[in-house]
Amino acid sequence: MTGRRQKRVGSLIKEELSRLLIETFQNSFSGLITVTEVDMSNDLKTAHAYISFLGQKKREEILDLLEKRKGFLRKSIASRVKLKYNPKLIFSIDRTPDIQEKIEKLIKMARKNEK
Repeated sequence: MTGRRQKRVGSLIKEELSRLLIETFQNSFSGLITVTEVDMSNDLKTAHAYISFLGQKKREEILDLLEKRKGFLRKSIASRVKLKYNPKLIFSIDRTPDIQEKIEKLIKMARKNEK
């Protein structure tokens, strides 16, 4: 179960990480990169960031770039958000939009088959 403090810190990290991605990476890619969620560990030392891509086919490349620039991102977050610990960043692709798209296709197919 996630506590209030974890949610607040996660929200702060999400906000700053979103700004950093726009400032640093947005011009490098043709699509939109969004931080959809940041889950903090119980000890607030690890931030698991879920990234979503709109209009982007090179998801794995972008994820690799984020992994390579992780140190820069951590330092930037630490300078903008005053926390006791500078959390370790873990990036994952948010699969929710893909799942939603599949569900919508299945619903359309089911409706088409009803007629």
